[in-house]
Amino acid sequence: MRAQELVGDDFWDPLAQFDMGELAGPVDGHEEKELAFKVDIIRFDQPSILVGIRSVGRVDEAALFASEVAALGRAVPKVRRQSGAARIIARTLLGTLGFPPVPILTARSGVPTWPAGIVGSLAHHDRVAAAAIAEKDTIGAVGIDIEPDEPLPDGLIELVTTSRERSIYDLRLLQRRDLFVLKEAVYKACFPLCNQILDFQDVEIDLKSGAAYVSRVDRTFSIELYNSENIIGLAYLSIHSVLSSR
Repeated sequence: MRAQELVGDDFWDPLAQFDMGELAGPVDGHEEKELAFKVDIIRFDQPSILVGIRSVGRVDEAALFASEVAALGRAVPKVRRQSGAARIIARTLLGTLGFPPVPILTARSGVPTWPAGIVGSLAHHDRVAAAAIAEKDTIGAVGIDIEPDEPLPDGLIELVTTSRERSIYDLRLLQRRDLFVLKEAVYKACFPLCNQILDFQDVEIDLKSGAAYVSRVDRTFSIELYNSENIIGLAYLSIHSVLSSR
């Protein structure tokens, strides 16, 4: 499942009006430049996971390494800016763990590649990007998703939620994007481990216990939700949970 398939296409924007090519290009020796980019750190209950967000800016494309630009191919400027914003956050978080700025490319499956010993996840909507990272000796899998704090588009409740979720949550919550964001985060945490494409119906969210059960792979992920101007979903497994299930 993919957020842009259901809640708007993040990849093509008919209103995009700026050509960043004249303003900024790929920068390889850009440690000093990245210091000027602002990242807001978000605190979750799980202290082993570092999370940050930032507003997508007109110059964020300049933060991309040449190899990252090449991997994006003919992506429109909007996508390059969003990708750059997510990587600014990720490199900032990695820097707190002592890592130098490095390209964050994606595998053929679309999963980001991280330095040795790190798990992580990237996300964005039109205006804000997010990233989460953790060290593998503590966290075995992590996924993050972000959406604006707006209602789900009409007609998506039954697609996104299970019958049990519709029976235990009131309409006000079902009309929010909370469950959507959490399920996307679970998918991002689950896919690198299980290599399984999930449907929304494969993931059941228990907000009270802070858990998400994935029936297709018989795994339970811890989940956390952060609400402000954005809704941020975080899903993860401890390294102990990952190793014990093998």
